[in-house]
Amino acid sequence: MAQRTTTPRAELHTHLGAAVDPVIMWTIAHRQGIRLPVKDYWDFEDMITMGPDKKNRGIDDMDKNYYHLTELIQSSPEAMEETVHSVIGGGYRKCNLVLQELRFAPMKRNRTGERDLDFIILAALWGMRRAMIEYSQVTAGLIIGLDRTFTPAQNAITVEKAIRYKTDGIVGVDILGPDRDTFSMEAHAPLLKHARKAGLGLTVHAGETGNLEELRYVVRTIRPERIGHGLAAVKDQKLMKDIVKQGIVLELCPTSNLRNSVVKDIAELRTIIRTFIDNGVRFTINTDGPEMYRTSVIKEEKFLLAQNIMNEKEIAQCMEWAFKAAFVKPKENGKK
Repeated sequence: MAQRTTTPRAELHTHLGAAVDPVIMWTIAHRQGIRLPVKDYWDFEDMITMGPDKKNRGIDDMDKNYYHLTELIQSSPEAMEETVHSVIGGGYRKCNLVLQELRFAPMKRNRTGERDLDFIILAALWGMRRAMIEYSQVTAGLIIGLDRTFTPAQNAITVEKAIRYKTDGIVGVDILGPDRDTFSMEAHAPLLKHARKAGLGLTVHAGETGNLEELRYVVRTIRPERIGHGLAAVKDQKLMKDIVKQGIVLELCPTSNLRNSVVKDIAELRTIIRTFIDNGVRFTINTDGPEMYRTSVIKEEKFLLAQNIMNEKEIAQCMEWAFKAAFVKPKENGKK
């Protein structure tokens, strides 16, 4: 029997496509009759996870080689309910995550219009509700992702869906996906403003790669409550000051950044994190996707300690920031 951890934790940056146990994904794929490129379970697990021996050349590799298959398997209401339910319950059992925010792009799961977006979202919400009933200590919320591969018109539809289900457990919106020359953050600013006006939290993937200009625009014009990754900010002292002044919290994912070659090595990761700490930038520690990267919030903390990147007091401070920066608030028996 696994040893229970008692320290309450929160995770704010988890992608559904990277968070589901491969055994569950394997079963769903077969139940739905999806033709997989491999016939042996262990080959399948190797296909959708990344151990320490694997490294992508960049975010595009992750998107094409991993998410394409996991999002395909999750492309049904039944799969969405089952996978969301499993992630929230598993997070509590493994890491005592009493607060979880899980994100996904509905349009990546409707098979280019074959499936209904409303049913995809409602199934995810029902999976979340089921998990919170079974694990009454947990508070959870779903973040709906727009995507850089979609047009502003397509992403506008997604924003309207997020607003429609705000009272049911959709707590925020995000912009996902690798950098694309065809994508304009400026064109999407009105959509994010509309979502905020409707009461949704804003977190934007920006600065994960070296796109410093986009990150500056996000910080100074869109002004979200949180930013996914935001690593490029270390190159601009004034930008870090703006992040601190506005109270923006970064969502860091150390193992993911290393495996996706966003950060070249542990030494560079240490420099980035120490620079944020020295400049008063608040950030949280996340997995990006525990199953895909074969990690957990606890493993991320242990890694940062073992590599002398952070100390226990600093890690505890990051967890406090996570609870405070969450779009959902913990229950009374959770951590404040």
